[in-house]
Amino acid sequence: MIAVISGIGWVTAAGMGCGKDHDSFSMPNARLDAIERKSVFNRPDRNFGRMDEYSRLGLAAIAFALRDAGLEQWHTKRDIGIIAATEYGCLWTDIDYYETVLPEGGILASPYLFAYTLPNCFLGEAAIRFGLTGESFVVNEPAGSGLVSMQLALGSMAVKESETMICGICDLGRPSQFGGENDVAPGALFFVLETAADPKRRTYGELDLNTGGGIRFNRTAVHNLVELVRACLQAR
Repeated sequence: MIAVISGIGWVTAAGMGCGKDHDSFSMPNARLDAIERKSVFNRPDRNFGRMDEYSRLGLAAIAFALRDAGLEQWHTKRDIGIIAATEYGCLWTDIDYYETVLPEGGILASPYLFAYTLPNCFLGEAAIRFGLTGESFVVNEPAGSGLVSMQLALGSMAVKESETMICGICDLGRPSQFGGENDVAPGALFFVLETAADPKRRTYGELDLNTGGGIRFNRTAVHNLVELVRACLQAR
């Protein structure tokens, strides 16, 4: 299976944006700044304002990846899917919601937080906002490389379920209630993969998936998504 990377987007403690606007990438294990709507979208957006931090994180990185690929704007719905890998998912939101349930026998339970107590909620937000109709789901990958999401995306493309897929990682890290040091760098990183990108649009290079699940970028083995985005920026 061969595909091209046409877009990269991220939000990390070091910053946020598109691959085309940066020469380097880092994903430090440090606290994320609050994600403001104006940093991602130009127009006022009440839905973004009431989303939880985990969903804002994922949606913002997907928006940057689609923008980088020239696919952010749309007029008709598109068969584009999303696969995201995470370790802790929306546990921060789950904890925040539970703290509103405890007082007064649950009378004060927050409906806004409850709406985001599943780790795949931001995928629905992205699908509605960008007109995406492909398969969308989240996979749990404990302290992993993020490659599972890319393997599944390439596999989906190989059996012609979709010609375009978005895949990557999204995590806020270990909730403070768990104690100990954060073992996952908070942030989100997404790639847009296409089987047949418009030749007029810039791409970063080719990915291929072998029968054993190994991924190569421009014929060099890839071991994690952070390594991959750096290789993409160098190849640009």
